[in-house]
Amino acid sequence: MPDYIGAVDQGTTSTRFIIFDRAGKIVACAQQEHEQIYPKPGWVEHNPDEISKRTREVVAGAMAQAHLQPSDLAAIGITNQRETTILWNRKTGRPVYNALVWQDTRVGDLVAEFSQSGGPDRFREKTGLPLSTYFSGLKLLWLLRSVPHAREQAEAGDLLFGTIDTFVLWQLTGGPDGGLHITDCTNASRTQLMNLKTLDWDPELLSAFGIPRQILPKICSSSQIYGVAALDAVKGVPIAGILGDQQAALVGQTCFQQGEAKNTYGTGCFLLMNIGTEVVQSKFGLVTTVAFKFNDQPANYALEGSVAIAGALVQWIRDNFGLISKSPEIETLAKTVEDSGGIYFVPAFSGLYAPYWKHNARGVIAGLSRYTNKGHLARAVLEATAFQTREMVEAMEKDSGVPLNVLRTDGGMVENELLMQFQADILDRPVVRPAVKETTALGAAYAAGLAVGFFSDLNDLRSRWSVDRTWTPRMEAPRREELYRFWKKAVTRSFDWVEPTDAKDKSKGA
Repeated sequence: MPDYIGAVDQGTTSTRFIIFDRAGKIVACAQQEHEQIYPKPGWVEHNPDEISKRTREVVAGAMAQAHLQPSDLAAIGITNQRETTILWNRKTGRPVYNALVWQDTRVGDLVAEFSQSGGPDRFREKTGLPLSTYFSGLKLLWLLRSVPHAREQAEAGDLLFGTIDTFVLWQLTGGPDGGLHITDCTNASRTQLMNLKTLDWDPELLSAFGIPRQILPKICSSSQIYGVAALDAVKGVPIAGILGDQQAALVGQTCFQQGEAKNTYGTGCFLLMNIGTEVVQSKFGLVTTVAFKFNDQPANYALEGSVAIAGALVQWIRDNFGLISKSPEIETLAKTVEDSGGIYFVPAFSGLYAPYWKHNARGVIAGLSRYTNKGHLARAVLEATAFQTREMVEAMEKDSGVPLNVLRTDGGMVENELLMQFQADILDRPVVRPAVKETTALGAAYAAGLAVGFFSDLNDLRSRWSVDRTWTPRMEAPRREELYRFWKKAVTRSFDWVEPTDAKDKSKGA
């Protein structure tokens, strides 16, 4: 058996290929960013050809960095930004349009259109999801309606649909020359086209959304051998694991038991709790999703709270305003003040996700005064993520009936110690950072490794999880509740900013 396992981590802002040894230690990592495209307010796109190119580059780069041959890898797992939607030509591999990113809000008018019959929870019983700009089904419908000839080509069988995992797998296994058109059930559960109980595309949903079944990938488990890589650097290596990024982090944090949960602080912020093998519908603004399915074992489900903007807010401050030159500098700037100076930043750039689901909300900064300086703004940027996390934790505890006594964390922002301490303070419970912080890529590697016997079983994986650092609450209760009360007040100021006529006007000419 080879000594290493690889993971493609195709995220919202960059693509990485990470190679792990048997102990879960990183032996090589290559990373490339890709362009964020904003054609109109609320529109967010990626270039699929650029993502394909970056994937090839990082795979070759990491293999060269570690001086490895394909025979040194036991398998490759794939994890990806979820909901991002691509439609491409099966013969040429060329996309018919840029990828519509999960943050994109252009389908707001379609949300309103579909909600007219049955309301926003019209499809929740089957999919676990409310109607929202977030999920892939309406994005795909927009492409079929808006791209010239897309509908005819799709119905003729000339086009393929996929979330990013499907597109990356298709490219890695040969593209137009025999590429595999497959997704796993975690990513399929984010399209709003899959039935949570059957784990298959639902005919009623496809009919309601007007989606031709022939363009959809085959739905597989999260851990099985799908095929082998055709790319020279990893030619012949089995591709054996696929997990949406947040489910991959859940697996990387070894949350295999009912009631175990993690929170990922990345571009967005995502809290997932394993709820076992039965579907539980949320009553408090969360969504129900597939957590993972290993080979022929029953699927595990999760309750999820999703925040659209977390680390992306730091990038926005950096790129749009030049307040900092590098993202880690936000902590240094925030430490120049003792608190946020009474200001609150509600980053509803793409509307509000859990627990509000208001696609017509928009970002606000509340509480500004002459006293406010850039340090206060930096602090409010970080605190926004912690406040949003508390809202999700409260909803999850109500839905599950299980108290979260400790919050397991991962993602790029967990290096920010000011944020982690404030998170513990505003939650009034310990916050834990694991020893291995790349839990998303690690989860994909775990799924692939289980499929090929590189890892023996779930107990083998559990034994590898350990704590790096724990933050405990320091804030007095009255202060904590005052801050949270004003945060909730600020959130209400973001509601209903985009009016229906505005959304219709902006959708013209698409």
